[in-house]
Order: sequence, then structure tokens, then C-alpha cells
Amino acid sequence: MLPGVGVFGTGSTARVLVPLLQAEGFEVHALWGRSEEEACCLAKELGIPFHTSRSDDVLLHQDVDLVCIYIPPPMTRQIAVKALGIGKNVVSEKAATAVDSFKMVTAARYYPQLLSIMGNTLRFLPAFIAMRRLLEEGYVGEVQVCDVRVYGPSLLDQSYDWTCEELMGGGGLHTVGSAIIDLLSHLIGARAHRVHGLLRTFVQQNRSIHGIRRVTSDDFCFFQMLMGGTGSVSGTGSGGVCCTVTLNFNMPGSFLHEVMVVGSMGRLVARGTELYGQRNGCNDEELLLGDSGWVGPEVQEMPSPHIRGLGSMVTALRHSFQAHEERRSWARGPVAVAPTFEDGLYVQTVVEAVKRSSRSGEWECVEIMTQEPDPNQNLCEALQRNKN
Repeated sequence: MLPGVGVFGTGSTARVLVPLLQAEGFEVHALWGRSEEEACCLAKELGIPFHTSRSDDVLLHQDVDLVCIYIPPPMTRQIAVKALGIGKNVVSEKAATAVDSFKMVTAARYYPQLLSIMGNTLRFLPAFIAMRRLLEEGYVGEVQVCDVRVYGPSLLDQSYDWTCEELMGGGGLHTVGSAIIDLLSHLIGARAHRVHGLLRTFVQQNRSIHGIRRVTSDDFCFFQMLMGGTGSVSGTGSGGVCCTVTLNFNMPGSFLHEVMVVGSMGRLVARGTELYGQRNGCNDEELLLGDSGWVGPEVQEMPSPHIRGLGSMVTALRHSFQAHEERRSWARGPVAVAPTFEDGLYVQTVVEAVKRSSRSGEWECVEIMTQEPDPNQNLCEALQRNKN
């Protein structure tokens, strides 16, 4: 018995996700959109029987047991926490802030029997599953450096919305960089403890976004991470791993997506959906995992690694729920590689540290929140400064 699904969102990810769910045997019973018109159009297009712009109508739908949340980051936390509170399993995109992520973590801890995973699909991509296995087997020896490059066209929508606003979770660092931060920690089994970054907004206005409105979200980002600690990858040196990430969304044409891990004995590099390797002393790199001949939707707004990873995640979800007869019960094994809400909090903490570094010009420490901050703290500090 597969659970009935409710999908929040009408963007490109939702348009890809729904057919993938249906192809794996899931029934998508409800769709939420920001407006009735948005929801109605996509529901008709994808054959979803119920649509609404009221979130509770999806959450309380009697046939919905699994909720997939792909909506603007400022709205994510509210839906995810409420869904867990009424006993629904949750697959969610990232929240807007570390505080929102912490509230999602608290809810997930309170309901440990429910599925609560983040929607970073790169972990499910076969190339990265193979890369992690080879790293564990010592293909590159002691891991020393990770280098990531993601280039592509603008991430902005056609009209002014959250993608234009840095404070609402827009920009390359939050949208794409967060998935890379999570992936690197997963691959090498270590977390960042210090970061240094630079963010820029080169395109502040365009043909559809002009007048008094300006884009504040980054379209270029470069950051470095020092990742330490002993993880699942044997031989990460005592000095830790140095990671560099470059994100540039001012490049017309197709996406370039490359993740390289260099070690004492060789290197592994994932280009798009293919994995290559080269050991020290060899003249040529070898193809370790080719493109498997993907059968599924291709969307110009989404890089192929994310689309194909999404397909693999949906397959893993089917295996997880098929293992039990009860619709809301699930098995951890098939989705064991999925990032948890706690991983989501770590990623959001790194993102905010990179933003602080861009403002200060200094290396910033990554300190993960252990308790929710007092909402009046900033006001109290301001009053204290005024008194002095």
C-alpha cells in the first residue's frame, strides 16, 4: 500500500515530481498553489483530482499520507511543522532561515516515527552514490580537496518574487549552494567548521524587474569551507578537507555541473550525471559510471543531476513504503541516504555563515543552533546600546 500524496507547489520541481510519483504508482490526490488559478491549471494538466490555495485543505485531506513541500522558503517551515503535527510523512525543500530549520528539527524529533527528509536529490544520483562508495574504498586515498563548479542561466522568475530577495531565500547560494554543501558533507563524511565567501548581484534589474524594484539575491557566489573531523571516508587527514565552490548564474545556455574530489592517490569527478576517475600515474581518466539512458522529463530550469536525482529519490520512497502494508509506515533502509531535517539545519547554518563572511570579509565559524533564540534578543541588544 503506497501512501496518497499531497503536493505543495506549482513550480518546475512540482511539475517534474508529480509525473515521477505517478509513474512509480503513487496517487497524487491534492495540489496546493499560491492562487486558485495556479493550482487549477496545473491540477488539470497533471490529472490531479483536487486543488486548492488553502494549505489546510491538503493537510487534512483524508487520502493524503505523504506531503511533498516545494514552495517558497519563507512558507516551508509552517507547512512542514503542521504536517508532522497531524501525523503526515514529509519530504520538504529548504527553509528560509536557520531559526525556521531549527523549528522543523524540533518537530521531527517530536514525531520520530514519521518520515521527515529534506528534498536534496543529489544524494540519490547514481554518480554520487558510486562516488561515495569509491571514496570509502580508498580510490583517491586521503581526501584533500573538493572543487565544485555550477554555471548556468539566471535563476530569476519572469516577474518579481521571492527568487529576487536574499532575505526570502532567493539566490544561487541558498537555492543551489545549499544542495552542494549537503552533498559534500555526505560524500566525505565531515562537516564544515569554518567558511569564507563572496556573494555578488550583478543583475539588479532586467526587462521584467525594473523601476523601484531591485534584485538583492546573489547571481554569483564563491565560497571556501574547511571541513574537519573523522567521518565515514577513511583517511581524511588531521588537517581536514579544503573545499571550494563557485556558482555563477550569468551564463546563457545549458547548466554546467561538476563536482571533483582530489586525494593523495587520485581524483574522482562527476560531470553532470557521469562519473570519471583518474589515479596518480595514469595518463587518462576512466569513465566509471556512464549516463544510464534516463527516461523521464527534462526541464530547462533544472540541471539534469537534480532531475535524475529526483527520479531516484521517488523510486527510493516507493521501496520504503512498499516494505509495509500500512500506508503511513515506512522502512528506513531505502531512504537511508536522504538528508534529515538536522542536516537541513546544518546546511542553513553554513549558508548564513557564508553570508556573514561576505559582509565581514573574514573567515566565519559554523556554530549549529542548539536552542531557539529569544525573539526579543535583537530588540534588547538595541535598547542596551542606546542606554550606553
